[in-house]
Amino acid sequence: MKITFLGGGNMAIALVGGLIQRGFNAQGLAVIEILPEARERLSAQFPIRVFGEASAEALACDVLVLAVKPQQMREALAGLPAGGKRPLIVSIAAGLLVNDLARWMDGYHRIVRAMPNTPALIGAGMTGLYADPAVTAADRQHAEAILGAVGETVWVENEALIDSVTAISGSGPAYVFLFLEAMQEAGLALGLSPEATHKLAIQTVLGAGQLARQSADPVDVLRQRVTSKGGTTAAALDKMADLGVKTGLIAGMKAAAERSRELGVELGRG
Repeated sequence: MKITFLGGGNMAIALVGGLIQRGFNAQGLAVIEILPEARERLSAQFPIRVFGEASAEALACDVLVLAVKPQQMREALAGLPAGGKRPLIVSIAAGLLVNDLARWMDGYHRIVRAMPNTPALIGAGMTGLYADPAVTAADRQHAEAILGAVGETVWVENEALIDSVTAISGSGPAYVFLFLEAMQEAGLALGLSPEATHKLAIQTVLGAGQLARQSADPVDVLRQRVTSKGGTTAAALDKMADLGVKTGLIAGMKAAAERSRELGVELGRG
């Protein structure tokens, strides 16, 4: 399988690195990047083919990963030559709908839409995937292999659910970072050193996530096990409930999903 990335930004770099780390032949990878300094960085970092334009050689691939910014996508696709054998398209551009991408490619619908998140940059990502009906079972396997090189994947059967994926995992790292900020600020207010607070907060979040992943019990049961009646955890959770912390988090994620839907409409205009 030959894979070409249209755009050489951070996510493309993460995917290239993840694929090579998992044993993919680097000579089967190519990146099209218009910025000279970015091309130099890619060539220095990986033994792959790097192109400054979408030439026939660069596009001689089985999978074309769209990795340019959403606002630049229509222009980038307009620069692709028409005709010839067309590859599977995997878009990692946030917000862009399959039908809009297809419209900008003269009705070509063999497209997988992917929503990765930033932990993919360290190989710990979570990606939601949606396949147009024109995508084959083999195409799905190829898309899953590419995004799986930087973490876990999950398929949704309705494209609208990509907005939900965006709200939960796409934006999700920011929620975790906000929680870590709060833990660290509280630790400092309670007299702990910055170093101790940083370590306590991060390891607690990492450990709780690993426990939730490895346990057969749902997270509400795990929470109840930590919460003794009249104890410290109960006091904390009662105060958070009074302040509407959980309600606010759920409302915030619903707002993220709605904004994702709005952006899809805005980005696809024209």
